[in-house]
Amino acid sequence: MKRIERTFLSVFLVCSVLVVGGLVVAEELAPQLSEEASSDSEAMAVAAASAETDAVNSEEANSEEANSEEERGQTESEQPLSPIRVAIFAGGCFWCMEPPFDETPGVLETISGYTGGTTVNPTYLEVSEKATGHYEALKVTYDSRKVSYEDLLKVYWRNIDPFDAEGQFCDKGSQYKSVIFVANDEERALAKKSLEEAKGKAKEKGTFATQILPQKEFYDAEEYHQNYYQKNKLRYKFYRHNCGRDKRLEEIWGMNF
Repeated sequence: MKRIERTFLSVFLVCSVLVVGGLVVAEELAPQLSEEASSDSEAMAVAAASAETDAVNSEEANSEEANSEEERGQTESEQPLSPIRVAIFAGGCFWCMEPPFDETPGVLETISGYTGGTTVNPTYLEVSEKATGHYEALKVTYDSRKVSYEDLLKVYWRNIDPFDAEGQFCDKGSQYKSVIFVANDEERALAKKSLEEAKGKAKEKGTFATQILPQKEFYDAEEYHQNYYQKNKLRYKFYRHNCGRDKRLEEIWGMNF
């Protein structure tokens, strides 16, 4: 009996030690487990906050990019056209076409040259041989705030013979024919309108030979052709008089332009 009691007592003591030991261990580990749980919670919270911040930043970046593209589009669409523009006219000898345009307020520059053909960088001799397809022409740079394209067309008509299908005045050949070279549909419409108006103002009646063609590459003429009427005043006046240009213009237009 005593042996049994001793055995029972031993078992009880062992169980007590285990229980007490477990409680001690539990108590010792509790703060650590609590700290680890807290750390895990904090990490999850930080990760969630970081993800939310990234999402907000991404949304803001996309919004800023969209706004920037919209602003660029508005800037490009709202950018005004330059008031400095170019018109090109063929009216026979380019020496004689420079003075009336140079005298027009708003015209900034006139350059004699060749256009309408296929030869690149043609010379005066090549154009004169009628193998290039080019016309003698004038490039007029103007300020559209001071003079309109319509006004330039009036100057043009007043200085050509629109009935001459062989050239202009004493100069005959395809390179001397009259042409209005247009850059776009707006200029084409204005040129056609001015042609009809010119028909009504001409003192003579007949078929207009002046063409309206798309602009092509313009090649500056040799330097000695530029401002010829200023560099060689006597020769220019002699040529113009003998060509009968002013007399013929008076017959066609009188004071109508």
